[in-house]
Amino acid sequence: MSSYLPPRRAPHGEWAYLTRQERDLAYNNTAATPNAADIQAKRAAASAAFRASRPGKLDVPYGETERTKWDLFPAAEPTSPCLVFIHGGYWQRGSRDIVSVLAEGVRPLGWSVAFIGYDITPHVTLTELVAQIHAGLNWLGEHGPDHGIAGPIVVAGHSAGGHLTAMALSNQHVAAGLSISGVFELGPLRDTPLNDALKLTDEEVETLSPLRLPVVMKPMGIAYGTNELPALMEDSRHLHALRANAHAPGPLIPVVGANHFDILDELQKPDGLLTRAVLDLLR
Repeated sequence: MSSYLPPRRAPHGEWAYLTRQERDLAYNNTAATPNAADIQAKRAAASAAFRASRPGKLDVPYGETERTKWDLFPAAEPTSPCLVFIHGGYWQRGSRDIVSVLAEGVRPLGWSVAFIGYDITPHVTLTELVAQIHAGLNWLGEHGPDHGIAGPIVVAGHSAGGHLTAMALSNQHVAAGLSISGVFELGPLRDTPLNDALKLTDEEVETLSPLRLPVVMKPMGIAYGTNELPALMEDSRHLHALRANAHAPGPLIPVVGANHFDILDELQKPDGLLTRAVLDLLR
């Protein structure tokens, strides 16, 4: 029998009253999703098949390290919109190649798709990691046309990538964003095992928490699964409320019945809820 105990709700409002075990579990998506490993393994296998069978430009460097590279899948028309996807893994694991199959959502609809890699903590700080995302987007804005990508850029990301999407929205080359299952307030993470690698400073909590930053007045959808952990659902609702109060455009998208991992199925399908949300962001 599993020893997993669902954390109490409202971890931000009641954080000081939670036990250590509850704090440890509050952001533990794997413990909360019994079939997480299976979902991820199937997506990785499908991504490997996608990369082997689709024309693309793989491992295109934008930085000097092994992970600071792009996988580019240009559309037939260079001026078509481009979906940039940022993988998750709590800023300390994951990679762009294991989610390539997500291109199956918008690519048949005439979009380009680009997957950005980045260095992970503790090898870099979160501040450096966010800077890498901006550097990659700047590279794509400048050099994308040389690779057949010259249209408007919509950034989407999942989990840690959802946070990085919110942080990337201000980039001059980004037209809109879709943040999926993101973490937007970093303060509580310092009381969880995640901080062993993140080593968050007071300054990083203040300057890298989207809920503490000025609202970027570009369209951004914010999606979460209704079977996710309370902390992630609440972060999504709070960020949408903050943006709505500032009259920033973009919907809140609860994906009914989805957990933290299978929510991406709605981005992989051309008729998926999240695929439609990406299309709507440029309308």
